[in-house]
Amino acid sequence: MKTNDKKTNAKRDKEVTISGTKLQLTNLDKVYFPKEGITKGEIIDYYRKISRYILPYLKNRPQSLNRHVNGITQPGFYQKDMDTDKIPEWVHTEQLYSKSNEAYIDYLICNDTATLVYMANLGCIEINPWHSVYDNPDYADYLIMDLDPGKISFEAVVETAQIIHDICNELKIPSFCKTSGATGLHIYIPTGKRYDYDQVKLFAELIATVTNQRLPAITSIERAVAKRKDKIYVDFLQNRKGQTIAAAYSARPKPGATVSTPLLWEEVKPGLDPKAFTIYTIFDRLKEKGDLWKGVLRKSFDLEKALMKLQKLV
Repeated sequence: MKTNDKKTNAKRDKEVTISGTKLQLTNLDKVYFPKEGITKGEIIDYYRKISRYILPYLKNRPQSLNRHVNGITQPGFYQKDMDTDKIPEWVHTEQLYSKSNEAYIDYLICNDTATLVYMANLGCIEINPWHSVYDNPDYADYLIMDLDPGKISFEAVVETAQIIHDICNELKIPSFCKTSGATGLHIYIPTGKRYDYDQVKLFAELIATVTNQRLPAITSIERAVAKRKDKIYVDFLQNRKGQTIAAAYSARPKPGATVSTPLLWEEVKPGLDPKAFTIYTIFDRLKEKGDLWKGVLRKSFDLEKALMKLQKLV
């Protein structure tokens, strides 16, 4: 990747060329993380450096832009529909139907470093792709179990993740875990675009049900916060068309500039600290362990056979 930079303002703005594409970066000295003093420019630099690792998990996926243009202490907003008359011609968009908008909208597609940097310049501290690709939107690449804790220890989240791992092993299906970059964990089960969202969501609901049966004291599948109280919400409803979640290697708009980081299952144990994975520590980890997320897009399983086994566990 050839990159040439031309400074237009030493502190605030800079024109860059990434693989032949010119971008105007703005307000680079704006502080996004006040406590740490991390600037917009540092977030953009992070995405330039991490691009070869994160891009495989963004390719051809519609993006829901989570924009924090004034940093993490100010309210952000989501943007799905791109104004194709105002964005650069080289930015790839695809028109897809949005159920929540009840209309066809122009989604941004991020397939290269220039687009990733463009998104970061718009204030996207966090990158949120669909679970399916735009040319096969009804078939997810993976099932997601999102462990969302209330006021409960992270050790309980780890215990819950390992129970889901046990269930997957019993079903002889692959599973991968990553930090959410916040207080939870994400477990991905690759489905290889073989099953539609309704099938995947049903399977995820059954896994959540078995998990809750095995850990009723600390988990819940109740969506309403008042009903589940401080237990860990085993969220299977992520498995719907158009839903998004922070991608592997995405930074998060959280204190410390944490990163949603793939883990080895043997790392998912008491003492695991999600705050240890940041935009500064991730690169040494990648040098040591490489990309632990590759199997998510390469593996799959026979859902019908697994479903028969799973129904016996419920």
